[in-house]
Amino acid sequence: MIKVSDQAKVKAVQLMTEDGFNPTEDYIRVGVKSGGCSGLEYVLGFDNKKEEGDQIFEDNGIKIVVEKKAILYLAGTVLEYSGGLNGKGFIFNNPNASRTCGCGESFSL
Repeated sequence: MIKVSDQAKVKAVQLMTEDGFNPTEDYIRVGVKSGGCSGLEYVLGFDNKKEEGDQIFEDNGIKIVVEKKAILYLAGTVLEYSGGLNGKGFIFNNPNASRTCGCGESFSL
């Protein structure tokens, strides 16, 4: 479902630990909401609860939880992390996106 690159894993573990989450038990919650300059916007955060309808995936030792309505938008996505000078943060490489904005935080299908 969602893949996690090695760099994204390292950064996720670091940030989860700093925020008081346990990377071996807790989740990265990934979702989609309306907004952004391309129509849909990615949502990413940490969570320790599974809600009804959530699906849990695990890749590269990281657990990811996605609410049911976002699964079709995110299938095949690779979560990556860039720490370069031109932009820091998590990046969604989404094969379903037909168009993305310049900052990479929103997309359309």
